[in-house]
Formats: sequence, C-alpha cells, structure tokens
Amino acid sequence: MRASEVLVRPVITEKVNLQMERSGRYTFVVGHQANKLEIKKAVESFYSVRVANVNTIVVPAKSKSRFTKAGLLSGRKPSYKKAVVTLAEGETIDLFTA
Repeated sequence: MRASEVLVRPVITEKVNLQMERSGRYTFVVGHQANKLEIKKAVESFYSVRVANVNTIVVPAKSKSRFTKAGLLSGRKPSYKKAVVTLAEGETIDLFTA
C-alpha cells in the first residue's frame, strides 16, 4: 500500500485535541487494509516523528433516516477504520499550519 492510501485524513475533534495536548496521541482515519506497521511507517515518513504505539479501531456502519418533503429517506453511513497513534516522548505534530 502507498503511504497516501494508508493515511486518509486526521481527525479533529475536542476529545482528540485534549489527547493531543495531554498525552501526545493523534487520531487518523486510515484505509481499511492498512495494518499497524504500515500506519507507523506512514506517520513517521509524513510527519518526521517517532511513533511509540499504534491502536486501531474499526467504526461500524450506521443506518440513518430523515424526514423530508418527499417522505422518509433511509440510507447508511459507511464504516471506516481509525488509528490512534502515540508519539515518542517530546515529539509533536502540528496539524493546524497550512
């Protein structure tokens, strides 16, 4: 897998921001086929940091429905895989600069 297929995008939420500040843990949406070793190599090469630990989670698909003028619309949100990456002591990633 190419490194661009491994890391899809970073997750930016309030909970993730607290984890970034307190414990140096960053969360990324990753490809379904990516394993922990590929994720570690991709983060180290993209951001030039040392990775201490990688945890992965597969978020299941959800059924969603809403009421509209046309009636009830039903659909599904797709499942995705995310990785929580813990960096080595003293390392940081700046996700907010352009």
